[in-house]
Amino acid sequence: MSGVLIGIIMLNIAARKGASETLKHPDDISVDQQTGVLDQNRREPSGQMTTSTVSIDPLALHIGMVGLSIFIGYWLLEGLMWVEETLWIEQMELITHVPLFPFAMIGGIIVQIFITRFDKNDIVDRPTISRIQNTALDLLIVSALGTLSLQVIGNNLMEFIILAVVGVALNVFMFLYLAPRMIPHYWFERGMGDFGQSMGVAATGIMLMKIVDPEQKTPAMKAFGYKQILFEPMVGGGLVTAAAMPIIIQFGAVPALIVATILMIGFWLLGVLYFGKNKQNETRS
Repeated sequence: MSGVLIGIIMLNIAARKGASETLKHPDDISVDQQTGVLDQNRREPSGQMTTSTVSIDPLALHIGMVGLSIFIGYWLLEGLMWVEETLWIEQMELITHVPLFPFAMIGGIIVQIFITRFDKNDIVDRPTISRIQNTALDLLIVSALGTLSLQVIGNNLMEFIILAVVGVALNVFMFLYLAPRMIPHYWFERGMGDFGQSMGVAATGIMLMKIVDPEQKTPAMKAFGYKQILFEPMVGGGLVTAAAMPIIIQFGAVPALIVATILMIGFWLLGVLYFGKNKQNETRS
């Protein structure tokens, strides 16, 4: 909620101050985006029929493709868990805590490579896959909210408030201070996606990017997608996220905090000194 509200506020401020390359005025945000309902004259089909319903319904085929990706990811995860139990130290239980999501992404890559190689009739329709993707994302968000334990939040309300306030303030500071210094081109459009994701979920960042750049005139959406390929398997619910609790239990919270701080400073310096330097050199030239 805070990611959406603060993101919209910053979008309006950026449009007024000219920080965005695509929004020059708050009125540039279309009525469709403001209301969430498309005008009847601008509505497009959600996908194309690529197979005959006599053989298989196109929607069922595309859902099967997504299911196949998850199936491959599941067995990749099961295989790594077996390797860990067989060869590695069982006390660490690293792979056991890794969620299915990053492996499902790897499964999706495998399926996509197979489709690119053998799908000569173009039976896979990208808009249909996008509809399935967005539907699954909506269900995921609702499920996550529905499974929150209100009792746990109530018993630790002050701690949650402190974490929320500090987290929001840190994300806003990082976006306003680091994004223009680390991202050479279209820092606002590209940084808005990372800001939204850091405030909660990737869907928030994607939504904000669609508002600031609905026609995808900038490389923001593509850059966000490429970043996810490396981000999700590692820290977006991936290996680093899964290893966090076992490492804290094994070595303590303070050593884990020190290592995380060192890594954060290292990536911060890489972004500012390397990518920021490239931005300055391009500006001078």
